[in-house]
Amino acid sequence: MSQWPDHRILDLLGIDVPIIQAPMAGAQGSSMAIAVSNAGGLGSLPCAMLSHEQLRQELEAFAQACSGPLNVNFFCHQPPEPDTAQAARWKQALKPYYDEVGADFQAPTPVSNRAPFDEAACALIEAYRPAVVSFHFGLPRPDLLKRVKATGAIVLSSATTVAEAVWLQANGCDAIIAMGYEAGGHRGMFLSSDINSQVGTLALAPQVVDAVQVPVIAAGGIGDGRGIAAAFALGASAVQLGTAYLFCPEAKVSAAHRHALDTACESDTALTNLFTGRPARGICNRIMRELGPMSDLVPAFPLAGGALMPIRAITDAQGNSDFSNLWSGQALRLAQALPAAQLTRKLADDALAVLRR
Repeated sequence: MSQWPDHRILDLLGIDVPIIQAPMAGAQGSSMAIAVSNAGGLGSLPCAMLSHEQLRQELEAFAQACSGPLNVNFFCHQPPEPDTAQAARWKQALKPYYDEVGADFQAPTPVSNRAPFDEAACALIEAYRPAVVSFHFGLPRPDLLKRVKATGAIVLSSATTVAEAVWLQANGCDAIIAMGYEAGGHRGMFLSSDINSQVGTLALAPQVVDAVQVPVIAAGGIGDGRGIAAAFALGASAVQLGTAYLFCPEAKVSAAHRHALDTACESDTALTNLFTGRPARGICNRIMRELGPMSDLVPAFPLAGGALMPIRAITDAQGNSDFSNLWSGQALRLAQALPAAQLTRKLADDALAVLRR
């Protein structure tokens, strides 16, 4: 019999410990997912910044190294219509930084993109049949979702409000990630663009549990065994952790990002739309302090990052994080720099020790 007080997620996903490693686009790949799944949790592969060939390679790497379940995660936003006037205003706001670092302001602006779930990605899901497919920013269109579910995959998505959780359940989610305000990276919000609608995990998780019948996964502000035990007390069946795994050697963060993670405190993060056009939580840096962190000047997601790319090409190479996204949640000081498999087992052991008290 399971030692955990709620084993619905364990049964649903076929895992031994109710810990999901959050998919973190740009910060990890299959090596972290392999380590977590081999340790009994659910490893996740972020796909929004991968080409279809890269995704294929990562799926094959996981299949060769791990027999456990894999969660593949996609964004499902609607690509915006380009707004040349908005793009020009945003680039002009960045001109002092172009001049400062010596970037060519007159050169064509690069395109920053994060691909939404599409026909080609769906075909890969049908070919590789991962155990779990998760989405951010709602769900894909119904015909694509139907094809995903036809593979037998369990479908997850993030809710940042009770209304979003109810919508996700009504539209086919098998379990819901209750993403609290404390979480790092992009907010999963999709029914509203108002950041004032966002709710902390302590308040959100139990209200989502009360509002839906499917299992709930708590995320945001959870960094150790105490937080995992607290999530179960709130009615969650599992937890999802991201920032805690950024400290693992498997994480693919820059030296500057690593330094920021090592030195920032819990009050040093903020929601910002400067880097992509959607609210995401990261460690405050120079551009967030001087232009934001939230600005009406930025183009719609995911286009905002294009104008920053020439600046970042210069400053990132110098180890300067003034213009880089440093995604992190508020529980960063609870993190332990351990290999991902060891961290997963320790988190589970520590949580069970608290639950047994």
